[in-house]
Amino acid sequence: MGHLITVATCSLNQWALDFKGNLTRILESIRIAKKRGATLRIGPELEITGYGCGDHFLEGDTFLHSWEVLGQILSSKEAEGMLLDVGMPVMHKNVKYNCRIIISNQKILLIRPKMFMANDGNYREPRWFTPWAKYRLTEEYHLPRMIQKITGQVTVPIGDAVISTHDSCVGVEMCEELFTPNSPHIGLSLDGVEIITNSSGSHHELRKLHTRVDLIKEATLKCGGIYLYANQQGCDGDRLYYDGCALIIINGQVVAQGSQFSIGDVEVITATIDLEDVRSFRYNCSRGFQASSAPSFQRIAADMALSDGQLQSNPMIRPTLIRTVFYHTPEEEISLGPACWLWDYLRRSKTSGFFLPLSGGIDSCATATIVASMCRLVVKSCAKGDKQTIADAKQVTGQSPESGYIPTDPQEFAHRIFHTCYMGTTNSSNETRSRAKDLAVTIGSYHIDLNMDTVVTAVQMLFTVVSGKTPAFRVHGGSDVENLALQNIQARLRMVLAYLLAQLLPWVRGRSGSLLVLGSANVDECLRGYFTKYDCSSADINPIGGISKADLRRFISYAQLAFDMPILESFLNATPTAELEPTTETYVQADEVDMGMTYDELTEFGRLRKVSNCGPYSMFTKLVHIWSDKMEIAEIAIKVKRFFFYYSINRHKMTTLTPAYHAESYSPDDNRFDLRPFLYNASWAWQFQKIDQAVLALEQRSDRDHAAE
Repeated sequence: MGHLITVATCSLNQWALDFKGNLTRILESIRIAKKRGATLRIGPELEITGYGCGDHFLEGDTFLHSWEVLGQILSSKEAEGMLLDVGMPVMHKNVKYNCRIIISNQKILLIRPKMFMANDGNYREPRWFTPWAKYRLTEEYHLPRMIQKITGQVTVPIGDAVISTHDSCVGVEMCEELFTPNSPHIGLSLDGVEIITNSSGSHHELRKLHTRVDLIKEATLKCGGIYLYANQQGCDGDRLYYDGCALIIINGQVVAQGSQFSIGDVEVITATIDLEDVRSFRYNCSRGFQASSAPSFQRIAADMALSDGQLQSNPMIRPTLIRTVFYHTPEEEISLGPACWLWDYLRRSKTSGFFLPLSGGIDSCATATIVASMCRLVVKSCAKGDKQTIADAKQVTGQSPESGYIPTDPQEFAHRIFHTCYMGTTNSSNETRSRAKDLAVTIGSYHIDLNMDTVVTAVQMLFTVVSGKTPAFRVHGGSDVENLALQNIQARLRMVLAYLLAQLLPWVRGRSGSLLVLGSANVDECLRGYFTKYDCSSADINPIGGISKADLRRFISYAQLAFDMPILESFLNATPTAELEPTTETYVQADEVDMGMTYDELTEFGRLRKVSNCGPYSMFTKLVHIWSDKMEIAEIAIKVKRFFFYYSINRHKMTTLTPAYHAESYSPDDNRFDLRPFLYNASWAWQFQKIDQAVLALEQRSDRDHAAE
């Protein structure tokens, strides 16, 4: 009959410092897990506070309220009869730790601090927490008096230990610890730990899930055992979207997988597993030799069994079957991740909808299509009867909680909460105006089509009055500085008009509140600085600011069919242009010509600069190997130097970049992810000289090789 247990892990849409809401979601996940027969439940990293509190982890209040919430969990009926793994910060001997609290039947069994801190990319955990460095050792932790009254305990163990139930052994591995070369799960499994829990705060990045899943599968493929992975899901209050995908794995095989993208608040997955499968998998002589000499962990007794007698005696109950891991394509990830992030931001900011300057180009088109995807997700969730989504939809549309309104059509819902505007000038084309209008009709947005020439002319005339000079575009004989200034007037006025309309359009429509302004600058434009500071790129949030132009094009191609939006084909075929300069018979403004580099080249520059940590010289040497079959070495050098020049002089723009959904590993966002200066010596004299010397040497070698032939 085996030794069957049912275990549960979850993805929770927690919100930084939302202690009341976080508690509600934790208790709901425990309730669902218990209803499904689970005796062990784990939740995401720092689930009581929310993962993204940042410097609030330096405040004593955060620790106080965490204990208050834990007290309510300990006292709850939901927690009875289960082994629970709950995350919160703990201060021990005046040192702050990121911890898991293991509890059972109103008792705290163990406080297990995190031992390896995430300290790269978006993560700065050592700023707030200290890693626990006393491996396989525990100390006594004095509980707050409010907790002593609940548990009857004065002290509990804190440190690196495991939990021993009547029938198995449970150990903890936390997020970053999985990614380290000598991960804790190795020592835990060798010491006979059969169940390992991993509570995470892992964010979404395009194409990242494969890495995470492979590491989790590998953790038990050699060692054997049951691995429970929990993750936060949703917008925690910042640029990141935590993408859930809770997993239950046994012996390297997935038996349960949660959704990666969801607008729901609580998702629990469970699986029934036979402990005997772990024990038979580990019957290996080599493993036995290593295990017999492995150092031991302190075992803390839990007066309970994870296995249920009813499961063992019912021949109809079988272990959960192995399943194939499901992965979204990158195009699907773009359609889902930013859409879920937008929904969380909209409902939690208590605003009345979105406003988007719709230019008729592919970037604003992609942003609008992501909003359309969000509307589809909301309607789908409401159709399933999700009470929270229905309540949130009523709130953002200005309906009372008692009203019977439930979104049933994405276009109808979009018309209530999504506002778009084409801000044309004499430099705009009929094609972009028509595309913007047709897209708005397809999505269902409340659309405005306007000309702003009178406003632009007024500003230009004001300058002429105060300066006595009249600037002209380059095609009319003006200088480069005049040409750029006249373009920027249009771009910045669009930002001013966008915020005016965002504040007043709800009032125009008889509603209260204001709108969130959406930006639509892609990651490649941000990297190059190819946008006007404080133009339409200056917005409240930007769902595509971490996505490359190439990925956006692939997303639009996907959405054309997946969302049944034929209009999107016209955006794919259009040449990217800012439409800020006059068009003549011999000149049409085009983005890639203006930039002096293609979007694909920008993607390559971005990955080498950020992911491969290349300076100008090392970037050049790498690109010689990658591009030498399609361009001359001297041209590669010119492109690298041009990139670093424009990157340098425009880096200051990153300090005012609109907060954007993080989706790409080479994002230039300087707030947290890309910590580089914003004032550079743009001549890069030493580095560029080194490149020139390398070009000369390579060309001379090539000449000698040809002569020898």
